[in-house]
Amino acid sequence: MAHPGPAARARRPGAPPPPPRPRPRARPLLLLLLPLLLPPPLPAEPGRPGAPARVTRGPPSPPRGRPDGASPAPRVPAPGRGRPARAAAAGASRAQVSLVSSSFVLKGDATHNQAMVHWTGESSGVILILTKYYHADMGKVLESSLWRSSDFGTSYTKLTLQPGVTTVIDNFYICPSNKRKLILVSSSLSAREQSLFLSTDEGASFQRQPIPFLVETLIFHPKQEDKVLAYTKESKLYVSSDLGKKWTLLQERVTKDRVFWAVSGVDADPNLVHMEAQDLGGGFRYITCVIHNCSGETPAAAGPVDAGSLTVQDEYVFFKATSTNRTNYYVSYRRGPFVLMKLPKYALPKDLQIISTDENQVFVAVQEWNQADTYNLYQSDPRGVHYSLVLEHVRSSRQAEESVVIDILEVRGVKGVFLANQKVEGKVTTLITYNKGRDWDYLRPPSTDMNGRPTNCQPPECHLHLHLRWADSPYVSGTVHTKDTAPGLIMGAGNLGSQLVEYKEEMYITSDCGRTWRQVFEEEHHVLYLDHGGVIAAIKDTSIPLKILKFSVDEGLTWSTHNFTSTSVFVDGLLSEPGEETLVMTVFGHISFRSDWELVKVDFRPSFPRPCGDEDYSSWNLTDLQGDHCIMGQQRSFRKRKSTSWCVKGRSFTSALTSRVCQCRDSDFLCDYGFERMPSPESAADKCSANFWFNPLSPPEDCALGQTYTSSLGYRKVVSNVCEGGVDLRRSPVQLQCPLMPPRGLRVRVRGDAVAVRPGEDVLFEVQQQQGDVLTTRYQVDLGDDFKAMYVNLTLSGEPIRHRYDSPGVYRVSVRAENAAGHDEAVLFVQVNSPLQALYLEVVPVTGVNQEVNLTAVLLPTNPNLTVFYWWIAQSLQPLISLENRVATRFVETGEVRVTVQAACGSSVLQDSRVVRVLDQFQVVSLQFSQDLDSYNPNTPEWREDVGLVVTRMLSKETGIPEELLLTVVKPGLPTLADLYVLLPPARPTRKRSLSSDKRVAAIQQVLSAHKISFPVRGGLRVLVALRETDSGPRRLGGGGYWAAAVLFVVGLLAVVVFILYKFKRKRPGRTVYAQMHNEKEQEMTSPVSHSEDTQGTVQGNHSGVVLSINSREMHSYLVS
Repeated sequence: MAHPGPAARARRPGAPPPPPRPRPRARPLLLLLLPLLLPPPLPAEPGRPGAPARVTRGPPSPPRGRPDGASPAPRVPAPGRGRPARAAAAGASRAQVSLVSSSFVLKGDATHNQAMVHWTGESSGVILILTKYYHADMGKVLESSLWRSSDFGTSYTKLTLQPGVTTVIDNFYICPSNKRKLILVSSSLSAREQSLFLSTDEGASFQRQPIPFLVETLIFHPKQEDKVLAYTKESKLYVSSDLGKKWTLLQERVTKDRVFWAVSGVDADPNLVHMEAQDLGGGFRYITCVIHNCSGETPAAAGPVDAGSLTVQDEYVFFKATSTNRTNYYVSYRRGPFVLMKLPKYALPKDLQIISTDENQVFVAVQEWNQADTYNLYQSDPRGVHYSLVLEHVRSSRQAEESVVIDILEVRGVKGVFLANQKVEGKVTTLITYNKGRDWDYLRPPSTDMNGRPTNCQPPECHLHLHLRWADSPYVSGTVHTKDTAPGLIMGAGNLGSQLVEYKEEMYITSDCGRTWRQVFEEEHHVLYLDHGGVIAAIKDTSIPLKILKFSVDEGLTWSTHNFTSTSVFVDGLLSEPGEETLVMTVFGHISFRSDWELVKVDFRPSFPRPCGDEDYSSWNLTDLQGDHCIMGQQRSFRKRKSTSWCVKGRSFTSALTSRVCQCRDSDFLCDYGFERMPSPESAADKCSANFWFNPLSPPEDCALGQTYTSSLGYRKVVSNVCEGGVDLRRSPVQLQCPLMPPRGLRVRVRGDAVAVRPGEDVLFEVQQQQGDVLTTRYQVDLGDDFKAMYVNLTLSGEPIRHRYDSPGVYRVSVRAENAAGHDEAVLFVQVNSPLQALYLEVVPVTGVNQEVNLTAVLLPTNPNLTVFYWWIAQSLQPLISLENRVATRFVETGEVRVTVQAACGSSVLQDSRVVRVLDQFQVVSLQFSQDLDSYNPNTPEWREDVGLVVTRMLSKETGIPEELLLTVVKPGLPTLADLYVLLPPARPTRKRSLSSDKRVAAIQQVLSAHKISFPVRGGLRVLVALRETDSGPRRLGGGGYWAAAVLFVVGLLAVVVFILYKFKRKRPGRTVYAQMHNEKEQEMTSPVSHSEDTQGTVQGNHSGVVLSINSREMHSYLVS
């Protein structure tokens, strides 16, 4: 996989090409380019548009020297009228270089803020430009225009697709295998219907085709020109085999940007489609589908995948799967079974990005557990399974929509060469490798700058560093520019020094693949290669209007300038024919914010009148920074045009000249999986040594009895290295017989990782074995409910065990794997429970300070040992957790306290909440009902609440006591009993505290004794409410003793009471008298929180010994009464 831009815009498995990386200066205009002009950042599906530059055309920045922001007055020619201009080159070549430029204005498109351009290429002069006005707030295109040129951009014609009808074009797509065929996507202004316009003659004519769906994107087949996939806004996938005339639904619930056509030479059927789709259960799966007979099959051993993780790239298929909070990455090589990608054991990746899949090898960037803004670079074996470290701490940055940019660039045109920015202790430096990461070195700085002055930059303190940023727009080159058609030619922006400086963007160039560099500009420029790099065109990257084009015909040794237009324009991009094999380019821009689009054609062809011959080329040898000519196992030489030859290389030009295979050396080998390069005391060169977690003598995990394996000595040859003979660090290790290995790493899981299921639900048990023989191993399975079975080849087939549990409970599932070498066992506990239906919190509504209160959660249905209860009391954020449905607590302050309980059983969670009033004083009267009520007691919280309400209401009516001062609580269970809570009225500041609570209780006792409280239940049966016979009287809680005993004591011994009052007044003078009254018989007090006779606890002494504060006048009036 070759990268077109300056930075590897890495992605997770299946990630789409990310949006362009923001630049310090915003673009004033939005330009979109199809992938046929410039390849997408990573290998994208053929026919899919490249990532557009999301820059909105806005007011330009004020030009330098013009603080008022004024710009030259626009002079716009009429459509079709060009502005010819000729410029003579500077220096020795001035008499030989003559350029012709002409401009064309797309009249009437001044309001359009987006454009898409397609140059057919392949000796065709047809250029198509789609301009459109995209309303960002509405999220749709409101206006569009389609222009066509057939003379390499000299003039354009505005096309009318439907005479008399306004047509809005959203997008267009080009067939990669026949660029004469294209499809336009048109929408109505209401965006409720769409049409396609089909062309087979480069846009000379179109055929309208209505469609019954709304297109999100189209994907052409890479080889068969009439086959197209359509992904809709409803996540459906359609296919057409006749260039969009008829459509067939393939699959629903397909993940966006996770659709891939078959790869030629890898997939057996060219009509196969790879896709990621959501199943009915909400999970995501990798499925394959033949367009003529789509059954949605899942490839073998491909289980559930994470959403948006599928990638099909060359020979490899990747996806990731997360279970039990751990993410694993899987790969399939040449459509074989999926296997776990094996990184070093303790890499523990937080993220993994695919960098390259070239030449039967995978490059990945891994963010390990201890990294924040850097990644480590790994390369794989040919199958993409085992990975070895090649570079640490590569700088990264996270962009919009969580896309990640890794600062690594594959230099195009020369295989095995990469640039990377390494960040260590905050310093960023640029490194280069010529052998796929086996060795890295700093870039050598030039000795002089562009003006011939010494740079005074001497290694090792000073080197050249380059920005590896992605371009804002597909029209511009980014900060580093390389091309397959120009091997060895690299042009980039950066600086000299000890580290990379963000704001310095001087331009440097090399024509020998990074061995020597020259400075060419002091500011960043956008670069375009023409005729295989025979001409380099450059325009300054600036936000002010300009009209100067710089170009070089000798690989950057000398530069000339050309005024491509008479009026300065804001340049938005450069364009040449696909492949950059011609000498014609187009400059896109606009004169002002409200002006029309202007396209300037620059033609270098008059300066190169003849094709090149053999005598017009010279050769150069590829050499690394140490002067070694043997790179990747061979000596390679390339040819380039002589600076004195004015000829065209043409389409048939090939740069590679000769290659000669070298003998193998130590540098042709890197460390194998499980090994790491470490300093060796025996020699100056580093040595590959095994990591502590890796045993090189152990047979591989897939080693089966009867097979052989080789024990690694720590080295493997660099993939695609072609050296022969010489040194072989592998030293042909001895073939060893695979022993019979005991099963290890046995694991049983429920598909979907849910260990809580419902009765009658299908459960799929999957058994996995990481190590050991599987052919001779027997698996004894016990599912915990009397189901037992013996299996063979259980882990080899990958088929799950399907089972159902009928009854709730906890089941112990065990799998025992055993062969002649040993055994292993895996255990899983499965909870089978019905979903919770109802939860009711029962608690006394009133209690006293520091009184023990029972909180009870009534749950339906009851799931013993399967439900966890979470209790939140008052304002506490830390819950109490219990397995029992009740807890006891105390409240230390008066007031209202909210108590909340949550019951969790499997995935079912319910909650209920109650408010408890904590008071200083209140009285409790015990009630009972006639036995007939027990027959109608369903023992539900709602029934008990209704009975309590009717009793309270009737007592209030009969006694005249306000209903808010009475509260009847019916207790659970049988016989049916209740407690009546008699509350004190709220204190009033104008009145002294009333002591009429005894009168209220007496009134209640009177109406209950008179059998005045009854209510009907069913069929005319009335239930009588009475005082509970076992109780001797009402209970006073929260107060200081029994008032009745005090009255008897005072009346009988008046003289003693007077003496007591006198003693209290002497003890503490004043209006307040403190009386501490003890009941000598220590009468029992029944706790109001007990709900059964057996648990009615007695509270003695402490409750009757509470100190009361009573006004002395009130006490006196009470005593004399």
